[in-house]
Amino acid sequence: MNLRPLRSIVVLALCALPSWADVRAQETAETTQDVLFVFNDCNAPNCDFDHFRREITWINWVRDREDSDVHLLITSQRTGGGGLTYTVDYIGRRNFDGINKSLSYTSVNTDTDTEVRDGLTRTIAVGLVQFVEATPLAPRLDIVYREPTAGFAQLDEHDPWNLWVFRLSGSGEIEGEKQEKGYSIDGSATADRVSEELKINFRLSGRYNHDEFTLDEGEVYVNKTHDYTANLLMVWSLGDHWSLGGRGNANRSTFLNRDLAVSAGPTVEFDIFPYSESTRRSITFRYSLELAAFNYELETVEGKTEEILPRHSLLIAAAIQQPWGEIFGSVEGIQYLHDPTTHRINTRLNIEYRLFRGLSLDIGGSFDRIKDQFYLPVEDLTDEEILLRRRQRETDYRYSLDVGLSFRFGSKFANIVNPRMQTRGRGRYGDH
Repeated sequence: MNLRPLRSIVVLALCALPSWADVRAQETAETTQDVLFVFNDCNAPNCDFDHFRREITWINWVRDREDSDVHLLITSQRTGGGGLTYTVDYIGRRNFDGINKSLSYTSVNTDTDTEVRDGLTRTIAVGLVQFVEATPLAPRLDIVYREPTAGFAQLDEHDPWNLWVFRLSGSGEIEGEKQEKGYSIDGSATADRVSEELKINFRLSGRYNHDEFTLDEGEVYVNKTHDYTANLLMVWSLGDHWSLGGRGNANRSTFLNRDLAVSAGPTVEFDIFPYSESTRRSITFRYSLELAAFNYELETVEGKTEEILPRHSLLIAAAIQQPWGEIFGSVEGIQYLHDPTTHRINTRLNIEYRLFRGLSLDIGGSFDRIKDQFYLPVEDLTDEEILLRRRQRETDYRYSLDVGLSFRFGSKFANIVNPRMQTRGRGRYGDH
């Protein structure tokens, strides 16, 4: 028996948005301790907090998790079909301590942002009903069942695309002023097929940039750059913790002195936690062995115009998303086997940590140890090439760091939405 239609009907029966069903209070919940207090913790796409507050009015939204009865933690992952799978974790606090549950919602690649947002809002509301039923507000909720459309149970599950999803995108830009003008063109094409056993990702992308500068003496300087890339990844599942795959890459880049660079080789990955828990936590080890062929635009510092080099790499990455915040960190080492001293080490770290009520610490940084710039051209760069970052310069390292603190205080309630005089976008040169 096919249970999918039955599960869908149950979800529809519990939907909580006025436009699909009536799970409603007679008026917005009063701000008393008898009403459910909910803290929204969502950084995923389509997390429109204003919309959540407008549609789910039968609870009190609060600005700090310390004031909440339920901590709503929402994470997302891209599906093979191009949609998103949202995991909504309801973490009970105070009187609901120890009561936890999880729901999921999956969009499809043809859904609009509005459809995804509404589907996520329905899912959030359905899960909150269990907590609201333990409050004095429960008798004031109504659940109305919406009949499915005709033929709902006879959905055709045949997939003529056999799980393949294709995307095409392109854009162009023209800008200028009295003494400067330029244009750029970029585009991409992707083909993905994702099943439980095999994942295939293929991507083509490119960008061409043309800038002209008129100097005070009347001389015109023209800068042209391009970057074209093709990537292929194939991964086979080997259980809950292991994956085996292969990847290939082709790249042409003015900045990196590459007329053409091609690499390919096998990859193996191990996740300490099951892949099914990856939206909340993962610690992965990934080892790759590749053969890389380079054809250079300009002769390199080592007197080469082309060469083939073996290399291997090890990536260790950890990601954790919990009620107290999020952490992502990775360390990757890449070494060329023809010369062990030719290598690089890339490190990344991002932390969002709630220190205590209202105070959050945000840290983001990276540090790269660079010892593999054998591709640099032998001829010195001109001042124009340096200032315009047309080509890579010699360096031993690269770093970035940003640290921020945010402190929020005042009313703990966050029920009201008022979008009047709201700025929805900023111009290229800022607002005036």
